Parts: sequence; structure tokens; C-alpha cells
Amino acid sequence: MNIREKILVIEDEKSIARFISTILTANGYEAMRAASGAEAMSMISSHCPDLVILDLGLPDMDGLDILRQLRSWSTLPVVVVSARSHEQDKVSALDLGADDYLTKPFGTDELLARVRTAIRHTRTATGNSEIAQQGTYTVGDLTIDYNKHQVLVRGENAKLTLSEFRIVALLGKHAGRVMTYDSIIKELWGPRASGDNQILRVNMANIRRKIEKNPAEPEYLFTEVGVGYRMAESEN
Repeated sequence: MNIREKILVIEDEKSIARFISTILTANGYEAMRAASGAEAMSMISSHCPDLVILDLGLPDMDGLDILRQLRSWSTLPVVVVSARSHEQDKVSALDLGADDYLTKPFGTDELLARVRTAIRHTRTATGNSEIAQQGTYTVGDLTIDYNKHQVLVRGENAKLTLSEFRIVALLGKHAGRVMTYDSIIKELWGPRASGDNQILRVNMANIRRKIEKNPAEPEYLFTEVGVGYRMAESEN
């Protein structure tokens, strides 16, 4: 990596902060550390990091408050790393604008993969360079053709309905990221749409029957139980 991306680790537990920083440095990133919300906001303004890794349980303020403040003026990618494993905590962080949410404990490879994905999403307006350049998104044997409004599986039209296509197209634009049920519903059916997930679940079941070899073990569309859905990210 020619230009070292700067990553701010906001974590008050020294051992965890040191562990994450060591991983990042060993993989070519420049790691900085902040142990409180006040210190973090100051460093974000003065050091302009490329990404923030944010713990929610800080001594002076809740990490969600930092996220809320940050999103009022910045689209800086944020990966939340927290011991809070309740679904509502994940939903709240993602709805406030977090790019991803990792529950402690986590693996080194998973952390690095989430960091790469979050940084990559900031580099194109759509969050997906293939879509921006070619009008398609391909992962495995599945291709979303945004120009023709079709989803192809092994070259064959999956014959999705309009609603089904819109769901897949939206998730494809944010491939690799979890989108909450509420954010999908509001994006596709408007801000006044009902928060009832039933119509979304029915559509997703139909989509999986059409695009997955085995709907019970999906390759393309994954469920984050109680939170939302995620499209597999292409390795290209």
C-alpha cells in the first residue's frame, strides 16, 4: 500500500486498543489511539483519519453519541467494535450511520476484512466501483444488471419481480455491508412506510428461492438475525 491509510482506534481498554493497533500496523495501516470521546473528537478534527474503529463503552460518553455527532458533519467510515451483542445495539449503531458492527471477541481476519470494505465504500459515490463503471455487480455466478433491471444466475434471468429486483439492487450497491430492515424499507417504500418487516421477509424468501442453490444455506444474501440483510461482496 503506497499511501498508508490512517485509522483511529477509539477504545479505553489499553490491552484491546494495543491489540487492534498492532494488527493494523502489521497490515500496512497507520494506527492512532484515543481513550475517550473528547480525545477522539479532537483527533478526528486534527488528524483527519481515513477510518474510525469505535468502541461504544467509553468513560466519558456513549459511543453512539460520538457516532451521532460525527454523522452530523462527516461521512468518515466507522466500524463499531463492541462487547454489546444485543440486536438493538447493532440496529441503533447501523441506523445512526455506522458502516459495520463487530461484536467482541472477533478474529483478526474478520476485522481486517471489515476495515478494507468500509474504506473501499468511501471511494465511489455508489459505494461500488463496478456498478459506477459498468452498470453491473457480479459475485460468484450472480450478476445484477442495473441497466436492464435483471438479475442473472449462471447467465439465466432469475425473473425477479420489480420489488424483488429493487431489494437485490439496493443490497448490491452496499455489498459487504449490513443494511437494517428499517433502512431497506424506508429506502424502497419511503420514509412513511410501515416498519413491519413481514413484506420484506416474504420478498427475501422468494428471492432466495430464485437465486440460491440452497435457500437454507445462502451464498449471496445473508441474514443478520434481528438486524437486517447483507449482500456477499465480490472478491474482484
